[in-house]
Amino acid sequence: MKKTLAAGLVGLSLSFGLMAGAPAVAQAPAAPAALSVESTPIEALVANPAAKAVLDKDVPGLTTHEAYDQFKAMTLSQVAPMSQGALTDDMLKTVQADLDKLPK
Repeated sequence: MKKTLAAGLVGLSLSFGLMAGAPAVAQAPAAPAALSVESTPIEALVANPAAKAVLDKDVPGLTTHEAYDQFKAMTLSQVAPMSQGALTDDMLKTVQADLDKLPK
């Protein structure tokens, strides 16, 4: 048993040694994800000055709302049903259209 375990560990260390000497494979930088009312958290939109300007224009008061800290990790689509009609489907469509116009 000890010989088998030792042989396995030697083989494992040799494998890592061979892999460590292998050249690294270059990876292309990931393209930034498109800003979305469906998948981008509100706080990520606010962190982008152009996207924050869209929110301030299309959903005035959102970023200064007293409960902002409670919903900032959510997406606009997640917040809409809880907004008691303050964030409508039409507003979400307008925000998304304006986010789509931002430079990539």
